[in-house]
Amino acid sequence: MGTEGGSSGGVNGGGVGGGGFRSRMEYYLYSGDKKHVFVGMAIIGAIFGVPWYFMNRGTKHRSHQDYLERADKARSERLSSSTPSSVK
Repeated sequence: MGTEGGSSGGVNGGGVGGGGFRSRMEYYLYSGDKKHVFVGMAIIGAIFGVPWYFMNRGTKHRSHQDYLERADKARSERLSSSTPSSVK
């Protein structure tokens, strides 16, 4: 009963020294230390960079004109292959 105002709290934690997970995260988020900012940027970069790498590996970036040329070629091949079967 007499220790309710102590700095080492329960779930929400107290101060930086004896707090829980939430108080430590708030300290890292709002401290402004250069190392914490760098680590945050690295984590965010990894979160977005890893999926981007896996999505783009093995595929060659092509222009829209290349895409249109490939589509025209495929369309002409498809139409030329279907023409003899429809003629009787």
